[in-house]
Order: sequence, then structure tokens, then C-alpha cells
Amino acid sequence: MEYLLLMAEVPDAPPADPSESGAPTAWLDEMLPRDVLRYGDRLRPKAEARTVRIRDGKALWTHGPYAEVQEQVAGFDVIEAADLDEAIEIAAKHPCARSSAVEIRPLWNQT
Repeated sequence: MEYLLLMAEVPDAPPADPSESGAPTAWLDEMLPRDVLRYGDRLRPKAEARTVRIRDGKALWTHGPYAEVQEQVAGFDVIEAADLDEAIEIAAKHPCARSSAVEIRPLWNQT
């Protein structure tokens, strides 16, 4: 089953200890041989985001993310996992889990 891992940027979170979390490449070094990582990337800053809504038949857009919250999505990975337990194990090893947050969402079109 495929899952989307959303990396949240948490303001005022203490920086991760590099000796504890390892470099981002350490996560990749483990996940690539396991063949669980399908795709991932960082996102451009939230100042470059636009949100589009259709209201009264017209497309309206605003600057910034769709929600005015402290935590913002900073990146994502699409992974393949046998089940939610494996997805949690993979997300828990991600460097962002130590200093920010990782949300796990199953993709809709799964058989």
C-alpha cells in the first residue's frame, strides 16, 4: 500500500541533534535498498504558495498556504509499505520526525 508522508515545519522546535537523528542521507541509505521510497522532495517556502478556491463560479487565489496555522507542510515522501505499522516504522526513522512532525496518509486508489 502506498502512503504519503507529509513533513511539517514546526516553528520554534529545537533543532535536531545531528548525532541523534543522523543526516537525511542516512534515512535514504536505509530506505532505498528496502525499495520503499517511491518519490519525495522538499517544498519551496510557504511565501511562494498559492491557494485556489472556486466561489460563485470564479477562481479566486490567495497568497500562501490554505491554512493559517503555525505548522506548515515543508516536504513529502511517497512510500510503499506492507501496512500502517510498517509506514509508522518508516516515518519514525525519518529525520524530520525528531525535530518536526511527519503525518502519514494512505493514498486513496489502493486495491
